[in-house]
Amino acid sequence: MNFIQYPILFNPILKDRIWGGTKLESVLGKDIHSSEVGESWEISGVPNDISIVANGAYKSMELDKLIAAYPQEVLGNSIIERFGLHFPLLFKFLDAKEDLSIQLHPNDLLAQKRHNSCGKTEMWYVMQADPGARVVVDFKEGVTQESYLEHLKKNTLPSILKEIPVKKGDVFFIDAGTIHAIGKGVLLAEIQQTSDITYRVYDWGRVDAKGNSRELHVDLALDAIDYNKKEVELQYSQEKNTINKIVECPFFSVNYIPLKGEFLKKKDSQRFYIYVVTEGECTMTIGSEKYQFQKGNTILVPALIENIQLSGDATLLEIFVS
Repeated sequence: MNFIQYPILFNPILKDRIWGGTKLESVLGKDIHSSEVGESWEISGVPNDISIVANGAYKSMELDKLIAAYPQEVLGNSIIERFGLHFPLLFKFLDAKEDLSIQLHPNDLLAQKRHNSCGKTEMWYVMQADPGARVVVDFKEGVTQESYLEHLKKNTLPSILKEIPVKKGDVFFIDAGTIHAIGKGVLLAEIQQTSDITYRVYDWGRVDAKGNSRELHVDLALDAIDYNKKEVELQYSQEKNTINKIVECPFFSVNYIPLKGEFLKKKDSQRFYIYVVTEGECTMTIGSEKYQFQKGNTILVPALIENIQLSGDATLLEIFVS
């Protein structure tokens, strides 16, 4: 049976979190079910959290079954050679009504050894930030494992971490091993490897409604932490109707496209592309068919599609695996 070519949307997988709020509905239009929704998983191949197609010919089909039926058409041969039939990226929106825990993620080697999983390198694109909002990313200068452990013991860990004020459009690259936390008042898009492994090391003394603290993973984190200084806040150009490169790493590449009018994208059939609409509305024309998208949509363009005509007034993130 021939593969039907069209841009694919998925049903959001909504996650309640102790730090979550309501911006996923008020800002992005998600149909949330509580006042503590912290995450919307937009496209996921994580076991037990497989995305389900929301539109078109393959509506109601699970992502892994779609890939199994049409591997080359959906993923592309370049992706299959590297990852098999596993979807290699996870796309989320996060709403931090309160501070997230201070945490980090293992790299591929450690994650494979301990969890039979890939590691977790990620990128954040800030979509909205309240006045005074900040993120916590990386250590201040001169922190060693010894000083880290001393501050952890004294419950003063935040004092040796870098707090960075944020605004809409800011981008942060969080390599595996980098200590970090999203601060309260921040709504962002997250692009990451397909992994749900987090080592939580500090949780602000927070307890749940029953008075229980969340589990910490201090011992697991010890040999996963990277103490090397990094460039975590990224600068990028914003030229209209063109590809503005933000990130190029072994796990994903991310471009910024400020769309004003029309833009023709030509791609090969070796890999899928993802478009995240961070602002405005746009039309995507595939062949003779037109598809409408808006802020908060995360769109999978299957590998088989080579010509994408974009039009409208919007800002987009374009993501692919090199």
